[in-house]
Amino acid sequence: MEATRFELTQSDLLLIPHHYIQKGLLFPKPSHQSQPFIQWIQRLETAFFKALDIFYPLAGRLVMTQYDDVQLTKSFFIDCNGAGGAFFDHVTFHNVTVADILDPLYIPDDVVYSFFPLNFVCNFQGVSKPLLAAQVTELVDGVFIALSANHSVADGTMFWLFFNTWSQICRQNGVVLDPPHPVFDRDQFFEGINPYLLPLRIPFDPDRNTNNTPSSTPITLKQRMFRFSKEIIAKLKAKANAEIIHLSPTKSINNISSLQAVMAHLWVSITRNRSYLKSEDEVSYIVMVGLRQRMEPPLSEAYCGNAVMFGNVETTAGKLLGKNGLGWAALEINKMVVSHTPEKAQEYLKNWAKSPNEIKMKKELGCELLTGSSPRFNVYGNDFGWGRPITVRSGPGSKYDGKLTVFPGSEKGSIDFEVCLRAQTLKSMSVDKQFMETVTI
Repeated sequence: MEATRFELTQSDLLLIPHHYIQKGLLFPKPSHQSQPFIQWIQRLETAFFKALDIFYPLAGRLVMTQYDDVQLTKSFFIDCNGAGGAFFDHVTFHNVTVADILDPLYIPDDVVYSFFPLNFVCNFQGVSKPLLAAQVTELVDGVFIALSANHSVADGTMFWLFFNTWSQICRQNGVVLDPPHPVFDRDQFFEGINPYLLPLRIPFDPDRNTNNTPSSTPITLKQRMFRFSKEIIAKLKAKANAEIIHLSPTKSINNISSLQAVMAHLWVSITRNRSYLKSEDEVSYIVMVGLRQRMEPPLSEAYCGNAVMFGNVETTAGKLLGKNGLGWAALEINKMVVSHTPEKAQEYLKNWAKSPNEIKMKKELGCELLTGSSPRFNVYGNDFGWGRPITVRSGPGSKYDGKLTVFPGSEKGSIDFEVCLRAQTLKSMSVDKQFMETVTI
């Protein structure tokens, strides 16, 4: 029997003021010889709702309870009665081509953002808004398929697992073969926590945290995709590991991962091109540390709630850009990740339940980076029946100066970063030979 209610966990609640996850895939347009496109739309819609039957919490709504205490705390749970339903839409753009998306140096935000539903909707607004929405946009010579999902209900794993399931059902013309078995139960997060603390309450004021519009700051932000090839990644990893031998002789030569090496390279490169930073200015890199393998016992790979905590690496611009180089930056990221042991994760979850901090929207500081998503997600395996996607893009949600979204590249072993920065910083990076010789445009 399917559960009808899931309380939000510590990791879920951290995301309450933030925007929905928004990712989409660009495809060539299917040939009319296969079938008229309107039939593809019907097929996509049918498959979408069949996938929704498997991921049934996404058809529900959030329920917020307000408590009459000093802090006016709130608690949230997912009501899985399906009464709200999900949203599916089909839109046609008669004057937009695939080249209009791929050719510009910077991502054409005004065009790409129009491909997404539920723009600038915050997660706590899932009490009245759909928890999941799809938009299929028909272009002159292509198709853009976008999903927006409530990030307090679904993490990246659940998001892409839904996308994978949807494309598989569509590719099989509505037949559900070998369906996934997602795990929605969140009880493991609450083990060891005083039951009197449940449901978890948070000091949270929706009126102070609604962020339904783009940034009101005068800073002009631009976005650009940077690809790191398999060969470049191997060189960066080797360089970082070679350098840390001199910094920390006890470290293994293969201690720095490929992703950590690329992240460190971006951190140094972006800081070098943020001309407004002074040597003594503090800079930081926020990394989402996964809890799946840090739980006791480890969470199932099919677990579909959020399971992260935020890790922060801090230094000064001068030290980051000093003589220590790529290896030092990578080692600092590595040490932060390694320090998040299972014991530390359990302590964090219990302490957070006892005394959650007020959850607020992020302020733009221009001195930090945050990497979201993962290169391990199955992005390019989403074939709806007429071939692989050409590329991936994200919607306008949770974009600010320093947001780096990582995806697997379309070429095996490559990694793509969708980089959101001040226009001047990106312009400076485009003429930074030291950086540009490591990326594919």
